[in-house]
Amino acid sequence: MAASDPQKRPRKTDGMEKIPPIMIKAMFGTVLLALVMVTWARLTDKPLSALPDQDAPIAIERQIVIEGSNSGRATVYDIDGNIIREFGSLEGGFISGIWRVLRHERGKIDAPLDAPVRLVRYESGRLSLYDDLTGWRAELIGFGAKNAAAFARLLD
Repeated sequence: MAASDPQKRPRKTDGMEKIPPIMIKAMFGTVLLALVMVTWARLTDKPLSALPDQDAPIAIERQIVIEGSNSGRATVYDIDGNIIREFGSLEGGFISGIWRVLRHERGKIDAPLDAPVRLVRYESGRLSLYDDLTGWRAELIGFGAKNAAAFARLLD
């Protein structure tokens, strides 16, 4: 091969391609700091302070029963068994997904699937879903405004 072959020529480096050693140390330091903080929190049973306050003033609360399917269909009932809203497979995906989570959590403790959950809107507008049987809860805005709105309509 000739010396002009790009595969055989030595590569020129200008020193800009290397990561500065201080940056590598900073990255490892950040990871180590996070690991130390998590370990400390777990060993001292530090409460989960990032969760919103459950004692905030409640604007409205409703107990609902969610029934879903793997196809995305979902039906929401009040505690008397009256249908609040039925969702088809194209519109009930998120609510059906919540039903699958409830089914999983309740399956761990053999709790009934048809027990109600509490849907709570706080005065601040925050919307939460609580399963008192398992202790599971969801802050619904964390799943996006469109998904939270699907549950907010159940309170209206």
